[in-house]
Amino acid sequence: MGRPPSALLSARVRPGGMTNRMTGDGLMTTITGEARLPSAATAYTIVVVEELGVQALRHVLWIGGPPGTGKTTVAARIARRHGLRWYGTDTRTWQHRDRALGAGNMAARRWEAMTPEERWVQSTPAEMLDMSLHVERGPMVLDDLRALPDSPLLLAEGSTIPAHAVSNGIADRSRAVWLIPTFEFQRSLLAARGTPPGPTALYLLLRDKIAREASEHSVPTLILDGSLDLEAAVGAVEELFAKALAEGPRAETRAERRALLREANEAIAAQVRGYYARPWAVGDAESVVREFLCECGNTACNASVHVPVAAVMAEAVLAPGHR
Repeated sequence: MGRPPSALLSARVRPGGMTNRMTGDGLMTTITGEARLPSAATAYTIVVVEELGVQALRHVLWIGGPPGTGKTTVAARIARRHGLRWYGTDTRTWQHRDRALGAGNMAARRWEAMTPEERWVQSTPAEMLDMSLHVERGPMVLDDLRALPDSPLLLAEGSTIPAHAVSNGIADRSRAVWLIPTFEFQRSLLAARGTPPGPTALYLLLRDKIAREASEHSVPTLILDGSLDLEAAVGAVEELFAKALAEGPRAETRAERRALLREANEAIAAQVRGYYARPWAVGDAESVVREFLCECGNTACNASVHVPVAAVMAEAVLAPGHR
């Protein structure tokens, strides 16, 4: 859903859980009580977290929140710095829509049959939310995560990551955070991006829905108001994930990190191709210029490169002077 400007974020932490304790760094969460076990578990990806009494996708770190919060930028920077696999729900949009269509979902069928004006101008925000498949895509996201390798750690981010994964024990609460912007901050970000009125209305409505879901499922949240820059926001999320990052596993060699970056860029390319494969889309996916991650594998590299989709498959994506 786009990329945020570099000077973005500020936060105050609202931890999830049932009780809190104060430390010198702010509020930290202590979980008490017993959580219910999921009714089914995939043995090769789900392990027991004994101290919480739940079962979780232990190798996954979770960043949720609505569009316009900088989730993708924060997640990509952390994944590159620490040698993690990155999964963005946006890159699976068209796969998920095809699954919904195959299942006969009426909202998905209605959206596909509409013109852009019917979707974004003539539809109400509530209708756009229904057709966004926000709820339906949650289980698909979990299916995707279970199908991915469990090493290295997997950093999953996106607006369709389901908050109920935390309350039902699939996601480890200590490895999850939802980035929730204030209304004013999100609106300013969307305006800075030049987001059209229709998507803006949908994204603001998603903010309210996702904030309610995070509260209902006791998900730790970071409230963003714009007074911190991007690097400070990245540091705040890294601090929340510090124990998990230290435990690993992480990609240790440059070759391993480059392979993860290649995987991430191929997912971005697949997202573009998926869009232009729709019967109503006009244009050539291979000529579309998008922002891709530099694949040099240096943990200090935050560079990105704007190149056509076709160039991603031709050779490694490298920023000028990087190798």
